[in-house]
Amino acid sequence: MRESGSLGNGPSTAGHLAIITAPVPGHLNPVGVLARELVGRGWRVSMVHMEPARHFVTDPALGFSPLPGGTKAVFDAYLAALVDPNGPVRLNRMIRATAAMTDRLLAEAPAVLERIGATAVLTDAVEPAGALIARKLGLPHAVAVTGLPLLGEADVPPPFLGWRYRPDALGRFRNRGGYAVTDWLMRPVAHVLEAHRREWGLAAPGEPPRVQVAQCPQGLDYPRRALPPTFRYGSPWRSGEAEGPPLPDDGRPLVFCSLGTLQGSRRALFATMAQACAMIGARAVIGHGGGLSREEEAALPGDPLVRAFWPQAAVLRRCAATILHGGFNSVLDALAAGVPIVALPIGFEQPATAARLVRIGAGRTLSPRRLSARTLADALREVIDRPGYARAAHGLAAEIAAGGGAAGAAAAITAALASPA
Repeated sequence: MRESGSLGNGPSTAGHLAIITAPVPGHLNPVGVLARELVGRGWRVSMVHMEPARHFVTDPALGFSPLPGGTKAVFDAYLAALVDPNGPVRLNRMIRATAAMTDRLLAEAPAVLERIGATAVLTDAVEPAGALIARKLGLPHAVAVTGLPLLGEADVPPPFLGWRYRPDALGRFRNRGGYAVTDWLMRPVAHVLEAHRREWGLAAPGEPPRVQVAQCPQGLDYPRRALPPTFRYGSPWRSGEAEGPPLPDDGRPLVFCSLGTLQGSRRALFATMAQACAMIGARAVIGHGGGLSREEEAALPGDPLVRAFWPQAAVLRRCAATILHGGFNSVLDALAAGVPIVALPIGFEQPATAARLVRIGAGRTLSPRRLSARTLADALREVIDRPGYARAAHGLAAEIAAGGGAAGAAAAITAALASPA
């Protein structure tokens, strides 16, 4: 296995930063943009994960240091467990797969970091292995929050539940129950972490991260009263994107439709989206991430524009609305363009993100289960015709534009990791 090194401009001056994140595009893509900014600030950067994850790390300025174990079949099985986390059996399968990946990182990554001479660790908030590895090696660490903040707080529901914000006694009672159930479900991950902590002789709790940087703008999140002093809200980590292909202008409004990279094979749901757009005189612009065949593309109703991938930010600027699964990156891109959203949350933190969109008035949310084209068309017409939805989305767009993006996050990480403990 070939190990690639950082190809930044000249030798590193800040140190060698090892990045540990979830090996899926929704996390690797924004973290990769952040990593490029860190290279520009003098860091040598190495992504650390299983060899098949190298496929998603395409920037030549970033290094990739593979774990010694694991096959493509193991990696593909892990990704398959993430596709549909709904229902007790599938949810338990997803949690077990997550725990197994955390266990692999804890078992194999410390030696990789020692071999490459890492001097600091940047870990994704969704992968707890990174913080424990940094403790074992005595390295400072920072946290990249690619989705909703994973911060337990009495007034804020767990970030995987689509509950509305309710800062009263009943809301706090409900939230305590939600956190208790979440902790119970996540026991396989907690047991893996505890076993390695004991094996390594580390005390509990450990040192907090030097800084936590988030893509999330504060205006999208629920109000919080107990933010850690090291936490920083921000705005999306995106690279400059070229203008997209010319789109037809026949008088019909365009509606961008996406289910992200993991859910793009849901042909029936895409057909419902395309039909709903046609019912209100709009045209769907569908990005399926490679999940549909040519034959399935051609069979979609309503004359949609269909590709595996679109230059998302450029296309969204042409759209009157968007229909999304509530994936955090797509939601941020739509809000950055000032486009209202109809959310069809499927799993993970998507219901919680959709609930926040409803709270700020930038979108509607519907269940994708047993969804009719008529119901979706009515919701789509509402977010297009009622100007309050676009106003709310434009309000978030202004906050995002002033949020600092990846450059601001990289500056905060560099300052924090360079400071004494």
